[in-house]
Amino acid sequence: MTIRVLLADDQALLRGTFRMLFDATDDMETVAEASNGREAVELAGSQRPDVVLMDIRMPEMDGIEATQLISESEDLAGVKVLILTTFEDDEHVAEALRAGASGFLGKGARPEELLDAVRTVADGEALLSPSATRALITRFLSQPDPCPVAVHERLEGLTPRERDVTSLVALGLTNDEIAKRLFVSPLTSKTHINRAMTKLAVRDRAQLVVIAYQCGLVSPASGRSHPQVSA
Repeated sequence: MTIRVLLADDQALLRGTFRMLFDATDDMETVAEASNGREAVELAGSQRPDVVLMDIRMPEMDGIEATQLISESEDLAGVKVLILTTFEDDEHVAEALRAGASGFLGKGARPEELLDAVRTVADGEALLSPSATRALITRFLSQPDPCPVAVHERLEGLTPRERDVTSLVALGLTNDEIAKRLFVSPLTSKTHINRAMTKLAVRDRAQLVVIAYQCGLVSPASGRSHPQVSA
């Protein structure tokens, strides 16, 4: 399957570089380019890419607002946003994830890291660089947000195993690692994660991370999940 990518960056040189990279890759193609957030939203609607590679700081509309508009559109439910920026500070990471971004990667990433990131996000997984992960935890440590009432009620509907996998996703474990921790198959692990996502009404694993920290399933101070993981 060819991954269709929309490039959103106000620097034409960077867009051209990314286009050459993606178009030279067998499983990817660039479907359109946007120079600002407003264009990114419009092109996401007309082109329906699999992944939008989104810069944060752009004229007319920034990448955070554009990401939110894309993620809130029911017609664009299959479109994933990967934030690529030089600003991996805690506030930008938290805002991007709340807006619905599926991943966050610094512009200093190597080409092969960027390609892997696009594949990861296109496959429905969450992607956070190590510095972005640290920034996210720092953000929740310094300014914890209350768990929304609606989300808290949905959490009550999770089974113990679904709460376990949500906590483990927030700790950065892959499907295979979660499967080993819970003594189940990777497919079973993924099934539990997908059911938790459905019950919590989130688009992808990145949003599970936000909810886990925001609602206390995982303690950012200890780096451990609160519930006891059952075998």
